[in-house]
Amino acid sequence: MTEPAWEPGPDIDSLQDTPPHNNEAEMAVLGAMLLERRIIEPVAAALAGAADFWTFRHQTIYRVITDLYSASRDPKIDPITVAAELLASGELAKVGGAAYLHQLVSAVPSTANATYYAEIVREHAQLRAVLEATRRATQRALTAASSAAEILDAAMADLQAAAAGTAPADVKLSVGERWFDFMVELEAGADPRALDTPWMDLNDVIELKPGQLVTVGAATGGGKSLFGMNLAAHVALTRGKPALVASMEMGGSELMARLTAAEAGVVLDNLIRRRVSDDDWVKIFKAGPRLQNAENFILDDSPNLTLGKIRARMRWMASRGAAPAIVVADYLQLMTPEKPKANANRANEVAELSRGLKLLAMEFEIPVVALAQFNRGAAGRQPVVTDFKDSSAIEQDSNVILLMHKPTNDDGTPDDERAGEIDVIVAKNRNGASGRIVPLIFQGHYARLRSMGRV
Repeated sequence: MTEPAWEPGPDIDSLQDTPPHNNEAEMAVLGAMLLERRIIEPVAAALAGAADFWTFRHQTIYRVITDLYSASRDPKIDPITVAAELLASGELAKVGGAAYLHQLVSAVPSTANATYYAEIVREHAQLRAVLEATRRATQRALTAASSAAEILDAAMADLQAAAAGTAPADVKLSVGERWFDFMVELEAGADPRALDTPWMDLNDVIELKPGQLVTVGAATGGGKSLFGMNLAAHVALTRGKPALVASMEMGGSELMARLTAAEAGVVLDNLIRRRVSDDDWVKIFKAGPRLQNAENFILDDSPNLTLGKIRARMRWMASRGAAPAIVVADYLQLMTPEKPKANANRANEVAELSRGLKLLAMEFEIPVVALAQFNRGAAGRQPVVTDFKDSSAIEQDSNVILLMHKPTNDDGTPDDERAGEIDVIVAKNRNGASGRIVPLIFQGHYARLRSMGRV
């Protein structure tokens, strides 16, 4: 008796009686593994796991072969040893007896093509996963158990899992398992997963690590959008890693104008007003190849951005082989709640959004940078973490908090001696010193910030 590893729902039955599988390819893969031990590793690398096989007995045989292979430095893999192991576990009769193992061996056209057979098995497993994902999405939609946004988000997650493979991750949890990797990081002198910023002085104080929520606060017109765009451009264009900017404040054309001004050194107003001089064109053409090839630098200016939409965009990037290394949300208080309520407390909504961005950072293991606006009480003085508009939960959720402030005198007037500067106050830093103030050069006309040592 064979037992299917996957039971299709009734609505799928109407389209297809038997979900996709290729029994001949499955038999050829297992037979090749029984014939030649050297084939086991490349086959295992091509598959997500035993669940890629359709029938229960093929799953069982694959599991026993791989268990035997990993249990010894010099494993003996053949129909006799595998049959003995199945007999000892009481599973031999369930897979069709020793005779079926010999049948698998005789079903192999060529052991040289074993990895190709494995790819066929994997492809059919992915097709089954897609069918299962669509079945679940259909059932959710028909029963209206969730909102449309939640159904779409869940469907995207299921489809992404089908694309990436559903094998359990090799998670290292114990100190013994983590120790070697930690020693490698120490020897390298840096965390290979961490990102730097384009500002040398700031890099001496903070680094952006996976799973962190970094909140950058400023008053209206205080430079937070410049900070976010400059940071994302540094990751995407200088470090060559995918980056996502989710903008709720500016449209795509304005974002492109700011990016071009910063990268080409052209006055932003000339680009916005479309008054480009011949000298400007020379600079733009010089920066053109760098920007033209920035396929993995994504600017999402979709209206009414929610956490679900940002997550879906991140999964879309991952499906294209360019999972974002950093996400910048501009800005927090403009984000739309997933389920807005008529008389909702805005502070509670912002708190949910802040927590949601933190969970996104942890889920995708990347730094998420949330730009946030101060309330009016912060005007004319050095800001503090309690100045964020609409919510105090931002302080609790954030790993790093940076507060931007244009220097002022004691009476709140601009400090003329420091004109053209902006202070970045490291108000919170879980992995380093806090309270440091890093001055930067504010080049608003070029839509960029510069370190003091680099104008």
